[in-house]
Amino acid sequence: MPLQREENLSLYSNIQANGKIGFSSPSNIALVKYWGKYGDQLPQNPSISFTLDHSRTEMILEYSPKGETDKHKTIDLTFTFEGKENKAFGDKITAFLTRLLPTHPYLGQLTFNLSSTNTFPHSAGIASSASSMSALALCICTLENRLFQNMNEVETLKKASYLARLGSGSACRSIYPLIASWGESAAIPDSTNLNGTPLANDLHPVFRNYKDAILLVSKKEKDVSSRAGHKLMENNPYATVRYEQAKNHLSQLVTALKNGDLDTFIQITELEAMTLHALMMCSSPYFLLLEPNTITLIRKIRSFRENTNIPVCFTLDAGPNIHLLYPEAHQEKVHDFITNELSGYCEQNKWIADQVGNGPLSLF
Repeated sequence: MPLQREENLSLYSNIQANGKIGFSSPSNIALVKYWGKYGDQLPQNPSISFTLDHSRTEMILEYSPKGETDKHKTIDLTFTFEGKENKAFGDKITAFLTRLLPTHPYLGQLTFNLSSTNTFPHSAGIASSASSMSALALCICTLENRLFQNMNEVETLKKASYLARLGSGSACRSIYPLIASWGESAAIPDSTNLNGTPLANDLHPVFRNYKDAILLVSKKEKDVSSRAGHKLMENNPYATVRYEQAKNHLSQLVTALKNGDLDTFIQITELEAMTLHALMMCSSPYFLLLEPNTITLIRKIRSFRENTNIPVCFTLDAGPNIHLLYPEAHQEKVHDFITNELSGYCEQNKWIADQVGNGPLSLF
């Protein structure tokens, strides 16, 4: 892992080395957070996430033979995002594909045109790197199968998860439907730091159609990137204790997700969100991504749960926007709650109705 590819395309006279591949891949929302890494995009602790449904990146990869053999050691790529050239992300993808050349030399023998769109606003605080890099990884693995026919479906998804991780750690979980983990854990058989692990078969029915209302407190770009935040964990005085906490939380949450234990789910999910931001606030230098309206919304959500016994809860990624999680059975009352009491604390009253979803889709 990954598979070695040493073949030259010229050896395959029956292959039509041009065509088009497309995938729509979702973002995800972590329940147990990945925060802190080592080596080549390896996690310091295991994590687990719901795969979302509506918050997606659609990516189309067009490819054709490059021809010039003296240029086979470089990546030839043009990239557009929502119809416009995006050099910054194009450079990121080119660097990612260049890293793959030693084990995937055929990538240097093709010219690529890559176009991408998001179904959610770019500044919505949704993990676009997870959706985009998982979509790209699926395009690459589909291309490899088209050229070499060397992987079955399970192997293709596993390798796509592996490659997605190299581009964006959490992207490895977006490959799988409903729910997936990433990182070695005694609670999850065959789990590994190298790629995500699908867990949908062990998910209780109450969680299979869980809802996620994304409350957009702020759409401005955050002050500190996730990459920088992970780096700061190296000197965080609470890092070691945190990694043990995450392992314990994941073990408890896996059991709760199997059994439909909403009380444990709520307790761990909210504690994980607050721990993530506490780690940011005790880094050196510290940083604060919560906004005043984030705190207000958290208080309102907890009060609503206590007063109605409706099992809503919240989580947060590395930003101020809240993911409000709840069972489908309570959708009408929760939507009324959002409209009447929460949306006024969102930027321009904006929020996104999402839910647990069935994973990536082929566009062709």
